[in-house]
Amino acid sequence: MADNELILVTGAAGQFGAVGRTVTGLLLDRGLPVRAMVRRDDDRAADLRAAGAEVVIGDLLEPADVYRVVGGCRRIYFGMSVSAAYLEASVTMAAVAREVGVNALVNMSQMTVTQMSIQNTTPSPQQRQHWLSEQAFAWSGVPVVTIRPTVFLEGFFLPLTAQSVRDRSRIELPFGRGKTSPVSTVDVAHVFAEVLADPGPHLGRIYELTGPRSQDMDAVAREYSAALNRKITYSDIPAEDWEQELKKAGLPEHLTHHLVTMAELNRAGRYDRMSDGVEQVTGRSPMSVQQFVSLHADEFGGRR
Repeated sequence: MADNELILVTGAAGQFGAVGRTVTGLLLDRGLPVRAMVRRDDDRAADLRAAGAEVVIGDLLEPADVYRVVGGCRRIYFGMSVSAAYLEASVTMAAVAREVGVNALVNMSQMTVTQMSIQNTTPSPQQRQHWLSEQAFAWSGVPVVTIRPTVFLEGFFLPLTAQSVRDRSRIELPFGRGKTSPVSTVDVAHVFAEVLADPGPHLGRIYELTGPRSQDMDAVAREYSAALNRKITYSDIPAEDWEQELKKAGLPEHLTHHLVTMAELNRAGRYDRMSDGVEQVTGRSPMSVQQFVSLHADEFGGRR
């Protein structure tokens, strides 16, 4: 595939920790042409233009927008935040990508999909939509690379544990004795950038992405302690109490349901998985929990 093929990155103006935003920067650093799709023309869009991206405004739920944005692109990064309309956006992209004739569509899925089938899904509508989206992309006949990361350090552990660690030196989650192997969005973005830069060897492949070790929350707390140079413990709180706190925070019902299901699956050991996907694609070891917490020490209350 030619190096000058235009690459579309959806969700390019995401907030902190967003994969699409980081992927855009990594591709531009390689000198590759990037079209960055954003929902609105704001300061983040201006930053993308200043970095060298071609910025286009559009809505993934509007077929005409998607057709206009995809036109002229031969490689696509498809990712979307947790949303009740995720499946609609996926099917729209599949239909447009087939119509336009793209050479590679690199799809952001979820690791839980590996354990799912028609007769075995999960209570999370979001996770079910990821499974169905993978089916739709396969049916479309578009050349696809599927990336299935586990839970994100930036998207889950930072926003949902920082306050309790800061205020009480405790990680308060309803994970029980379940093990988990969270991954950094930075590592995930590097995988996507590698694949998008040269999709050929990866077409048809599925990559699972995890952190460097799977461990229970007491072990995760010890990594926090080492990073912050103070004692951090794990408190296994009741799932019902945690769900009420999520609702009090005003999170959308769809997102709350998804997070509650993730906690249930963690308690059941469904996130106790390990993969060398990050190293296999990028040649670099994934970031550890300790390294991540060290990078964001101030948000966790600082070191002592």
